Amino acid sequence: MNELSSITFIKELKEHQSDAEYKKIRCYFKADDPANRVIGVRMKHVFDLAKEYTDMPLDEIEKLLESPFYEARMGAMSIMDFQAQRKGITEKQRKELFDLYIRRHDRINNWDFMDRAAPRVIGGYLYECNKPRKILYDLARSGNPWERRTAIVSTGYFLRKRETDDTFKLAETLIQDEHEYVQKAVGTWLRHAGKQDEKRLLKFLENYAAGMPRAILSTAIEKLDKSQKSYFRGLNK
Repeated sequence: MNELSSITFIKELKEHQSDAEYKKIRCYFKADDPANRVIGVRMKHVFDLAKEYTDMPLDEIEKLLESPFYEARMGAMSIMDFQAQRKGITEKQRKELFDLYIRRHDRINNWDFMDRAAPRVIGGYLYECNKPRKILYDLARSGNPWERRTAIVSTGYFLRKRETDDTFKLAETLIQDEHEYVQKAVGTWLRHAGKQDEKRLLKFLENYAAGMPRAILSTAIEKLDKSQKSYFRGLNK
């Protein structure tokens, strides 16, 4: 095994480069965006390599976050997620991951980065270490849409523990968000919360369906029956 450095990680990523994958990933970013350069590596290879590098030191993970390459930053998020999943992880280690994520949120700037790491790195720390969840509400009021997305996505960990309160409360805070990827996250996590507490989801929709963005509504009601979908769509005119 090579040393667990950002340099060797990126070097190994490039060994999996594919022109076809480059074209596929490149289409998701603006062609003139220097902050999101693409190597052209399948996500399976990124995740597999990240698992091999699970013990990478935090300072090297931060160097990956500083990389202009999308796949390198996804690798950093994956390594953080794998570290957060380790058996026997200490509160100190959880906090270090949490702090790195929050401190370098400027480099966590694509929707799938949040989905990859926020539940375990952010939500897991707050839940397992019994920390105040005010940070999520601060993030939900941020001017940065990626921070707002982190807020709602982090509650995925709470949902696994059958806690729905923060998901519904944050959805209420974000219900009029104008950013596409925040709307998608709000709708998705409302749907997930509704799997555990459909009665509360229906009440939430009764209160907010009329004025919420269509993207949130259509995602939130995906698992409801046909008549329920028709009813809430009728409110949203």
